[in-house]
Amino acid sequence: MKRALISDIHGNLEALQAVLADIDAIGVDEIYCLGDIIGYGPNPCECLDLVMKRCKSTILGNHDQAALFDPDGFNPMALRAIYWTRDQLDGGHGSQAQINARWDFLGELPRFLNEGTFKFVHGSPRDPTNEYVFPEYVYDTRKMEILFGKVEQYCFMGHTHLPGVFTTHCEFISPEESDHTFSLGPNKLLINVGSVGQPRDENNQSCYVILDTDAMTVTYRRVTYDFEATAAKIYNEPDLDDALGDRLKRGH
Repeated sequence: MKRALISDIHGNLEALQAVLADIDAIGVDEIYCLGDIIGYGPNPCECLDLVMKRCKSTILGNHDQAALFDPDGFNPMALRAIYWTRDQLDGGHGSQAQINARWDFLGELPRFLNEGTFKFVHGSPRDPTNEYVFPEYVYDTRKMEILFGKVEQYCFMGHTHLPGVFTTHCEFISPEESDHTFSLGPNKLLINVGSVGQPRDENNQSCYVILDTDAMTVTYRRVTYDFEATAAKIYNEPDLDDALGDRLKRGH
């Protein structure tokens, strides 16, 4: 079984389309989305429609949650973007039935998914929606012990937009350090799948992973997309900060 794990699309249609094309080209059995379909980017409705159509399972992200409820802990740039996103979801992109279906889909998303030794979250195993697990947390041994204590074997997550693997030896291993493939052995792992729509690891290519449950490997994929087109849409929307377009070009 090969499963594509995507996360943090953030309304970036060009990135999502490029990643889905890559997934189709290599062939997978199913796609899981680990949340934040919307927020920041200029095409929330179109991205929702694609995720609803293509993904077998989807987890609630903090930006997805913020569209449904009062945003908590958002900086001013993210807050403006989520209010704009709400307006887009309400604003008539499609029929009323399509509008209702998108809201219903968001409202029914689970906060986590357990499948045997595999756990899927957006944020962390302790707080599936909102807690960040940054690479520098490997220097906080107690924090890592607590997080790994919430995991049976393997936990897949997004949220930080920083791809890589955390080990119980308090290491963070980037995809480049492992030639982009990790073996899933007997030890517990926390695996960040990176971001499709807003990479922040100084690489402006989209990032996602292929989980192969037969070979027991995780392989990172980087996909080039037309970030200039996405940035131009952001620049043309007064309610989206230009910095959101700039960071797509930098990948940070």
